[in-house]
Amino acid sequence: MARYTGPACKLCRREGKKLYLKGDRCLSGKCALDRRATAPGQHGAAKKKMREYGLQLREKQTTKRYYGVLEKQFKNYYDEAARKEGMTGENLLLLLERRLDNVVYRLGFAESRRDARQLVLHAHFTVNGKKVNIPSLIVKAGDVVAVKEASRSSDKFKAMTEKNVIVPKWLEVDTANLSGKVAALPAREDIDFDFNEQLIVELYSK
Repeated sequence: MARYTGPACKLCRREGKKLYLKGDRCLSGKCALDRRATAPGQHGAAKKKMREYGLQLREKQTTKRYYGVLEKQFKNYYDEAARKEGMTGENLLLLLERRLDNVVYRLGFAESRRDARQLVLHAHFTVNGKKVNIPSLIVKAGDVVAVKEASRSSDKFKAMTEKNVIVPKWLEVDTANLSGKVAALPAREDIDFDFNEQLIVELYSK
């Protein structure tokens, strides 16, 4: 399964904003963006005038990297969003938000989406009681996501039971039992990152 394996902090520096790809490190003084807020590369510090296409491209790249998907998969999500009723940009974000790896992260069972993806690939979670290892699985309202019984004794998941997790209103979490429920489908206002999805629509509409 294809995935980005390069330096995560380089992606934040390239986009000029925190994408929270490394969990708590992004909130600490070790954050690469706080220490060196220029784009990577020899000419990263040079000031560049951003044209319309550049703004659209950067917004697409930011969204893609925030959710940890590659180009082909992102385009497939866009095509699916365009076929649905409603606003294409909003549909796209809500599809990405319903990915299993994002839900695992939102429930507080992983330090980052990258970490969540790895845990799902290693089959540490169940959905409605069935073991899954597909990070891109799209959850539905009423689905129950839980750490599988055999994994709950690990130190990593034991530490999570002591955390005070704040989850979005479309999710419900039972930290003591390491499980969560998709109480409803997410709405646009439930996404707290500052996306401008219209720029992505304009880019793909060219």
